[in-house]
Amino acid sequence: MRTIMMTVFSLFFFINTFGQTTDNRLEIVHLTGDFYVYTTFNLYKGDRVPANGMYLVTKDGVVMFDSPWDTTQFQPLLDSIKRRHNKDVVLCIATDFHSDRTGGLEYYRKQGIKTYTTKQIDELSRLQGMKRAEFLMDKDTTFTIGSYTFQTYFPGQGHTAVNIVIWFEKEKILYGGCLIKSFEDDDLGYLGDANVNDYAATIRNVQEKCPLPKFVIVGHGDWTNTKSLKHTLQMAQKIKPKKSR
Repeated sequence: MRTIMMTVFSLFFFINTFGQTTDNRLEIVHLTGDFYVYTTFNLYKGDRVPANGMYLVTKDGVVMFDSPWDTTQFQPLLDSIKRRHNKDVVLCIATDFHSDRTGGLEYYRKQGIKTYTTKQIDELSRLQGMKRAEFLMDKDTTFTIGSYTFQTYFPGQGHTAVNIVIWFEKEKILYGGCLIKSFEDDDLGYLGDANVNDYAATIRNVQEKCPLPKFVIVGHGDWTNTKSLKHTLQMAQKIKPKKSR
């Protein structure tokens, strides 16, 4: 009985703290202030897997970080943002070249939204036949939108050779994308495009660049535990390095 009551209390606390609204394909949760986490779902190896993105509401419009993995949710996400905040999305930044990050770039560009990624991500998107951004960054870039400032940061190779993170220094919010794994994960997930030799060093670079984050948004799964960054490092340190051919 005590376990049941604690579970109910935890669920009540989570919903009231983060202001979660959900349906079967799209979830939007209030993170803090003008920040929101959205989640869509897709099938991977037969399992329904969540993919997290984030958006920021500013006086100059909404900034989206990554696009929905579920292609049917490209427009519903825009509609939900418009209905909830009475603002349009003006900018979308992709943090990697996989489809759970870039899938909506072409669609959003056609809606008049400025889409950004790095030149390195775009090159792999081109080679892999993924959707591509309109504007490209050739180095770490600082954006100021409305009253908010954030920086894109390439910490090194890990989940892929080109993954970047987004750092809000003032708010201490780290948007890690697929580079950072959920605290609940017991492995680093898909490593087909990964650099397992550099993964741990890359996470240490993130820790140095983004000290003491209050929130860490991971690419997949539960994002409510800030220990996810340390947990990812621990898993990366356990991987045996691949020998050079």
